Amino acid sequence: MEPVTGVFPSRRQAEEAFGELTSVGIATDRIGLLTPGMTERQVETSVRTTDSEEPGMGKTMGATVGAAIGVAGGASLGAATATLLVPGVGPVVAVGLIGAALFGLGGAAAGAKVGDSLEERLGEGLPHEDLYLYEYALRRGQSAVVVFAEDGAQADRVREIMSRNGSEDLEVLRENWWRDLKNGEQQNYQTHGGDFERDELSYRRGFQCALHPGRRGKLYLEVEHELRVSYGDKSLDSAFRHGYERGRDYLEKLRDRKA
Repeated sequence: MEPVTGVFPSRRQAEEAFGELTSVGIATDRIGLLTPGMTERQVETSVRTTDSEEPGMGKTMGATVGAAIGVAGGASLGAATATLLVPGVGPVVAVGLIGAALFGLGGAAAGAKVGDSLEERLGEGLPHEDLYLYEYALRRGQSAVVVFAEDGAQADRVREIMSRNGSEDLEVLRENWWRDLKNGEQQNYQTHGGDFERDELSYRRGFQCALHPGRRGKLYLEVEHELRVSYGDKSLDSAFRHGYERGRDYLEKLRDRKA
């Protein structure tokens, strides 16, 4: 299976893409939709509060909201939905197993009972390394659709449908995200005597490494061995390490923001 992602300027466009994807035969349990959700007050009064949440994760991480929600044009998504409070983002509506699994909640939290084998296959291929981009899009009021295509031909069809409905390429979103941060990171690095023009690529790689769900909140020394295995000793220069520490600070600041 091949994951295909589209980011849309509005929820309506994302829902229209969702509806068209199901109309061409893609099963709803292979489609996830993420969109800015209700206000925090609405979430607190309409969903259960969990007792096992991590510090800073908000009062509610996930609970079943309904079996189906309406989409543009009067169609139904036909998939379970969950409302999540995501640190640094706020309330998010996640439709389907994939939408919830991206934030580590799994099928049960989303109310999606699709079987362990499918959940395991989808979980292995979920693009978790790009989670920070989905969060960035959601903070901007955008919506995202993630599809697990069966093969290359279906993946091409999915991309065509997403593009026709106004999706933004993930690589464009990635560059926009960095553009928004670049000036501040350049000033910080140069304040510490670094040559940003020379070291930007390594610095940015380290910054992004700190945003991976498996490393969030961890000190550089805690993940150094893993990074050396993944990237090699030569890649882990001082610019990479500085970028990693700044990425970690960036996440902490987002968590401190009022949702």
